[in-house]
Amino acid sequence: MDLGYTYSQAVAEASRCLLCHEPPCSAGCPANTNPGKFIRQLRMRNLKGAIATMYCNNILAASCGVLCPTCTLCASGCTAQGLDRPIDIGGLQRFLAEHSWEIGFRPIQAAAPNGQKVAIVGSGPAGLMCAAELAQRGFSVTLFERLEKPGGVLRHLLPEHRLSAVFFDREVKMLADLGVEFKCNQTIDGRAGLDELLAQGYGAVYLATGAWEAVRLDLPGADAGGIQGAMGFLARSKREPQVVKAEVKDKQVAVIGGGDTAMDVAVTAQRFGARDVYVLYRRSYAQMPGNPEEKLEVMQEGIHFVMLTQPLGYTSENGRVNGVKVLRTRLGDPDFGGRRRPEAIPGTEHVLPADVVVEAVGLKPGKGLKGFDGLKVDASGRVVVSEAGETDIANVFAGGDAVRGAALISHAIGDGARAGRAIADALLGGE
Repeated sequence: MDLGYTYSQAVAEASRCLLCHEPPCSAGCPANTNPGKFIRQLRMRNLKGAIATMYCNNILAASCGVLCPTCTLCASGCTAQGLDRPIDIGGLQRFLAEHSWEIGFRPIQAAAPNGQKVAIVGSGPAGLMCAAELAQRGFSVTLFERLEKPGGVLRHLLPEHRLSAVFFDREVKMLADLGVEFKCNQTIDGRAGLDELLAQGYGAVYLATGAWEAVRLDLPGADAGGIQGAMGFLARSKREPQVVKAEVKDKQVAVIGGGDTAMDVAVTAQRFGARDVYVLYRRSYAQMPGNPEEKLEVMQEGIHFVMLTQPLGYTSENGRVNGVKVLRTRLGDPDFGGRRRPEAIPGTEHVLPADVVVEAVGLKPGKGLKGFDGLKVDASGRVVVSEAGETDIANVFAGGDAVRGAALISHAIGDGARAGRAIADALLGGE
């Protein structure tokens, strides 16, 4: 991760704020972090007040500030861009978080115990935020994680250049300081596992199991060696980086996809020593769903963008991939989502040489939750919930990517906060 703001830089940036009466930046934050208020406080040099505002609304504000595409969310409505450019809201969030760690200021506290306990399954952003919301209301919270450390995608998939483990550990410690208990290397197995938690006296269970299954392209030749999904590639890059470096060093790597995950894969491969990295996308650069700022940073890494290119299949030699069959496309009429549909240009088929291919076309919850009898899920494995996050099983709630599919950290945080409030209302009768 690059260095953040110094104190003088942060105050100077906050001083550009126009102090809107009804800040559009606050309205545009899915995590309800209230940047309009904390930027105003920072501008007035009320640093502790700004930190308190930020963390009382979003305990993962530091990670959110680093990872959120603010240019398409809170900063997109910033009135300062009419004069110059939007306020760097993410950068100011990070500064306030780092300043709070430096001075040892902890603005949030657990309430007096209310005698109720809640189990949370999954420790990604939705689960962590729900835990914080409940702990601050006096609940005893136990968080169950199947991996060796909490954090979900933030810890186990995101490359170090996006989110430092040391940086993230500080936020997790804040939850531990609130009294949240972490039980790692524990899997809650199906409906029997849920029933057991409820039988142990947990008043409610919140499922925040995330989206951990890679969407794969059903293309001819996909069984060749060297072709893999983005989730597996990124997870192994964190767990066994030397092995992955050996796989991509001096190789030509093709990354299929145009979202943030594709950008993470491309930069990781580049920094692991790949000779050339190509990002293949069937629409135009402007239509790529990834964070606009991150796309520019990826391009500055020297990664090649091959736009309007549709993969058709793979070629191989001796059981290993050696190329991607592609054709050129052009943009036609808008599809149901409003983006112009890519149309094949006949006669443009060719092969792009590639030694390693990573399909980064999305993540989904997968089949795991379908083993929870009585839990209603849709065809892609996403849990179906009410507006309050309730599932069809009594006292079981769900949120985050397990409900939405792969989404932004700020959306997961918002889901976790809403679920925490709904669980508190359900167990305390609205007190």
